[in-house]
Amino acid sequence: MATYKTRISRAAEKRGRVILANDHDGPPGGLESRTIRNIERLHGHVCGIKLNLHLLLPLGAAQVKNITGTAHRFGLQVIADIKLNDIGNTNRIAAERLWAMGFDCVIANPVMGLESLKELARSARRRDKGVVALCHMSAPEARISYEMGVGRGKKRLYEVFLEWALKAGVDGIVVGATFPNIIKECAKAARGRLEIYSPGVGTQGGSARAVLAAGSDYMIVGRSILGARDPAGAARRLQAACLD
Repeated sequence: MATYKTRISRAAEKRGRVILANDHDGPPGGLESRTIRNIERLHGHVCGIKLNLHLLLPLGAAQVKNITGTAHRFGLQVIADIKLNDIGNTNRIAAERLWAMGFDCVIANPVMGLESLKELARSARRRDKGVVALCHMSAPEARISYEMGVGRGKKRLYEVFLEWALKAGVDGIVVGATFPNIIKECAKAARGRLEIYSPGVGTQGGSARAVLAAGSDYMIVGRSILGARDPAGAARRLQAACLD
């Protein structure tokens, strides 16, 4: 099997570099059917789908497998956005259970420490799965934590997370679309060794063209698509920005 990074790159060549954040709010009833419907109507304009923790919690393993299986039939990669962060053994077991349900990649929080992040990345690679690590989130208050000075050298926290991501050999990092200057900084430091995933385009204020110009490889978009009067049209416009 090809690696996760290769699989999502191949999907993006044809469909553009938009990942659907299938983060429905509201009551959990019908989550499985709504998610499958989103895949069926949007698969031609996105390369992957991200399922957040609050969506996974009400679903059983069989329902999740149905969702991931449907996504794979339509050529999409599936990302578990659970901000995984624990000791090495717990991370490994959690990841194995995600892989068993059909996920291709997990988003992890590097505050677990460099060695645990390395261990997670190694175990994922053995299964041709992916790990994407947080670096800087898209919410305005992210500045308070991700840009705080840490350690003796007072590096900013996101700079430390970027260094760890590179040393651990993860597949990518998350940098919010609302911080294009930090995307540019991370892209320059990474030099193509990992890919940048940017949530926050549209509703949160991020610009698709700005983040792509800054160096993002993938845009993670939810409400701007799902909340649109014409979701397929909204996804198509973002796809066009990527392919242009």
